[in-house]
Amino acid sequence: MTPKLTKLALLASAAALVPLTAAADDWFPFPAMAVEPPFSADGELVPVDYVPLDAASQEWNICVSFPHMKDAYWLGVNYGVVAEAERLGVRMNVVEADGYTELPRQISQIEDCVSGGADAVVIGAISFDGLNSLIREVAAQGIPVIDVINGVSSTDISAKSLVSFYTMGQSTGQYLADAHPAGSDEVTVGWFPGPAGAGWVEAAHQGFMDAIEGSAVRVLEPRYGDTGREVQQRLVEDVLTANPDVSYIAGTAVTAEAAQSVVRERGLTGDVGILAFYLTPGVYTGIERGFILGAPADSMVVQGRIAVDQAVRILEGEDFIQHVGPEIFVIDQNNIADVDRNTVLPPDNFAPVFRVN
Repeated sequence: MTPKLTKLALLASAAALVPLTAAADDWFPFPAMAVEPPFSADGELVPVDYVPLDAASQEWNICVSFPHMKDAYWLGVNYGVVAEAERLGVRMNVVEADGYTELPRQISQIEDCVSGGADAVVIGAISFDGLNSLIREVAAQGIPVIDVINGVSSTDISAKSLVSFYTMGQSTGQYLADAHPAGSDEVTVGWFPGPAGAGWVEAAHQGFMDAIEGSAVRVLEPRYGDTGREVQQRLVEDVLTANPDVSYIAGTAVTAEAAQSVVRERGLTGDVGILAFYLTPGVYTGIERGFILGAPADSMVVQGRIAVDQAVRILEGEDFIQHVGPEIFVIDQNNIADVDRNTVLPPDNFAPVFRVN
């Protein structure tokens, strides 16, 4: 039986960095980390308090492209970009490609945005490398391109608003390694990193695997798949059926959300622990109710806000931080009451918004 777990003991020193409750439009200054030099994989992380502009000088037209809005994570990013566009006073057109298998559609949508007069483009990329030619073409027209959330390998982007998903995956893996060090009884983990080929997935996978190396944690072959609930639930069911000795399910937030019902239905509550390497409303509620152990929070709402602010700063010739993301902190039952939910998740009643005029 898996030892009873009461909290996610990760990044303990980050507890003091939990953003406290504040009004949605008073989200700043926000604790963040700038990367120096920008765009470097192994750059130095420099603590900063991120403060956006008060307002834009004109109604810039910003295009935002997402892989999809099938889960609450991207709904949170949508809330962030829309809220910041409204606060700054700029126009925005949001498009979504309907899934990580739809790279051609994302490319086509961005091309349509640019031909429609976009002054800047914010991209949550489906592929780490697959948008590079398009980004080069857009940048060559003098249009700033902001890389948000997922990461791209292009050197033609103007700025990045994202966190290290390596660190997110590493945080989750480190918890397991600390709970089951070398020499202790071996535990088996089903690992569900997300859609194959996406930059954030590969980074999280590498961080997770590096963290558990040398421990008593045995990770089954990764089960990759789109972050739709049906896909992830089927993967979890398959792994639990084929591997009755599984002690943990770890993976995307959608994996954790889907795993709750599967674990309960199979009578495995208390025997199979559930971990996510990022946060959604479903994971947040699962932590509150004790069904999910915990998760690192990357404040996706703030990542969206920063990306819009970066775009406006570049268009107006203002100073900007070229590579920055919110400080990662862990949410568990010990600190969840102190978290400003509106910085890490969309409001409960928020529906997708595709245009800001």
